[in-house]
Amino acid sequence: MKFHRVEYPRYVPAAFKGLYAASTALHEGGLGHELLEIVFLRVSQLNGCAYCMDMHAGALRKAGIEPRKLDTVAGWRDSRLFDPRERAALAWAEQLTTLPAGTPADATYEALAAHFDEAGIAELTMAVAVINAWNRLSVGLQPELP
Repeated sequence: MKFHRVEYPRYVPAAFKGLYAASTALHEGGLGHELLEIVFLRVSQLNGCAYCMDMHAGALRKAGIEPRKLDTVAGWRDSRLFDPRERAALAWAEQLTTLPAGTPADATYEALAAHFDEAGIAELTMAVAVINAWNRLSVGLQPELP
């Protein structure tokens, strides 16, 4: 992998390996591959991370997501292609990603709790934290697209 700025895995290998291990654990968790990748894609869109958008959209294509669904991730509120569980996860992910807008609303949490148990909420929240970390690394240090 080439970088336009700093090759961060070279200079902070233990932290890089830790973040990679967290990502791997989330992919092995109970959220499901498609939901996790949709959340990762949406958060990456919000953060303007081209590297991560490319990676997660590619993973969704490879997994066989319906093209129309992939094309409407950014407009999920207006798309009928997302089920209530996905909508709750996306709303939570967006509110956690845009924290300067304030603490996630109780209504958003209650909608989430209707579809996820406490373990699922913890896992989803960790997933949003991890993809936000990857986005900040990629936007700031600019690895080249593969």
